[in-house]
Amino acid sequence: MTGVVLLYVGAVLAVNGIWLIGQARAAAIASRMPNMETAAVGSTYRGGGYAGDAARGQELGGERVAAPPRSGEAHPLFIQNREIAILNIFTGFIGLAIAIAFIVSGGLASDPTAGLPSIRAGGAILLFAFTYLWVAYNQYANAGGRGLGWYSLFVAITAIVFGVYTVQNTPGTNTADLWLAGDWFAWAVLWGLFWALLSLELPIARITGWVAIIEGGGTAWALAIALLWDKLAFA
Repeated sequence: MTGVVLLYVGAVLAVNGIWLIGQARAAAIASRMPNMETAAVGSTYRGGGYAGDAARGQELGGERVAAPPRSGEAHPLFIQNREIAILNIFTGFIGLAIAIAFIVSGGLASDPTAGLPSIRAGGAILLFAFTYLWVAYNQYANAGGRGLGWYSLFVAITAIVFGVYTVQNTPGTNTADLWLAGDWFAWAVLWGLFWALLSLELPIARITGWVAIIEGGGTAWALAIALLWDKLAFA
């Protein structure tokens, strides 16, 4: 089940990364169009592409910004907000269902100690499943993004703890466990970028998008393929 979750986490991170980059590009184009109603964005975030990056932070939080011109929307990287929300909802509910299965199976174990790993895995999956559901909700509810940003900081700090714990408890040189430990630290960096983008409103949407794409493939999709095809297994 962990492989299934990681498979869709890889997809949602990569596509969300493309969405962030495309939206930042479109907003930057809009900010340079004198006849477009982008004064609010341009007056707050001065300087070339930074306006687009800042606007993408607003969009990730659910705030509406001025619509980009058709030239921006026509680019292959441009994905509509409601379209990307579908993938976030789908992945969030997959994670939610599998997390509940892990927690229930761990809670029903005859030996409470033996059930702890399943409960721990369920809690870890919920950290990220809730993020995807929150992003999707913000796209429809036009909610602010600072709350999601501070939650992302909580996830980033927790991911560091999980990473340290995984390293300390990896038996021998188990490749899957060591890979997962590295993933935890990489996810801490990415969710830290989400915090900086949303809560601190730093103009880093493009950087965050590229990190999400790279981590989607390297930390989630590749490990999922190895697990699902029995090339690797957790100890």
